[in-house]
Amino acid sequence: MKLTMQTASAEYDIILERGCINRISSFINLNRKVFILTDDNIPDRWVDTVQAQCPNSTVYRVASGEESKSMQTYEKVLTACLEFHMSRKDLLIALGGGVIGDLAGFVAASYMRGIDFMSIPTTTLSQIDSSIGGKTAINLGKVKNIVGAFYHPKLVLIDFDTLSTLPERQKINGLAEAIKAGLIRNPALFELFEREDYEDHLEEIIYQSLCMKRDVVQQDEKESNLRKLLNFGHTIGHGIEAYYNLEKYLHGECVAMGMFYFITSKELKQRLKKICTRMGLPITDDYDIQKVYEITTMDKKAADGIVSTVWVDEPGKAYIKDLPQTELLTLLKQGPF
Repeated sequence: MKLTMQTASAEYDIILERGCINRISSFINLNRKVFILTDDNIPDRWVDTVQAQCPNSTVYRVASGEESKSMQTYEKVLTACLEFHMSRKDLLIALGGGVIGDLAGFVAASYMRGIDFMSIPTTTLSQIDSSIGGKTAINLGKVKNIVGAFYHPKLVLIDFDTLSTLPERQKINGLAEAIKAGLIRNPALFELFEREDYEDHLEEIIYQSLCMKRDVVQQDEKESNLRKLLNFGHTIGHGIEAYYNLEKYLHGECVAMGMFYFITSKELKQRLKKICTRMGLPITDDYDIQKVYEITTMDKKAADGIVSTVWVDEPGKAYIKDLPQTELLTLLKQGPF
């Protein structure tokens, strides 16, 4: 399968195919210096497969997890690119999950004012969501994704085989973003998660999620309006994630908890709760409401005492609503149910 992203600033293919990681040169020029950025959780199997196809390459591994989306790691990767004598004609490959994609994209956007990069996402989270759309970023302190750029890859290769080495918790974590996609724009996708055999439809889930995001990004590349819908669950979700120092919960798990606050239908909340419970996604936790609120108000979705929020009345019907920050605090105090 192939999708094509077409925006005002970029056009690139998204290849969804088992085994495509074995023939990267069929899709992009590898006869140049190639800097492969990955993390220490990515199996050597995938790293070696990619490097074997790049005659003049180097591999740089960072620690797995959100702590690598830092100024310190960003600087180290830039320095490694410089020491490898990367030029504007060369290529950076992001091999890994969402953290690697975000970090690699921002490095590519800023090194020499922009070099080519491509993404080979190896997690459900990155295959479903973060590998396309052009958002690249690192964290600053406890504030997620506050330093970054809109910068698109030249190519995205989604090889479903790479999910075979993904731990179960990480797989479920990424599927939370697909649930989000169904709730905001694709009722049939959401309903798929209510089936006992949803795991048998993983490739379709990934494809449908990407189609939804591609369509939204093509209409609103820089998030001036419509693309804000993709932030459903993230407003409070990011606050919860940061409150636990990016350690206790994974990103998708926090998005799952964050969605409940912005669903208006009690019936739909119960449907979502049933899905999350069956999949092992968290529903809520005993976090400090005031501290989560304070973190949330530092998020890029907040400005001038107003927080941009996304609400869902029923699957496929989402809308954007600006809330005074005081109302967000009230919402937190009321709880998700």
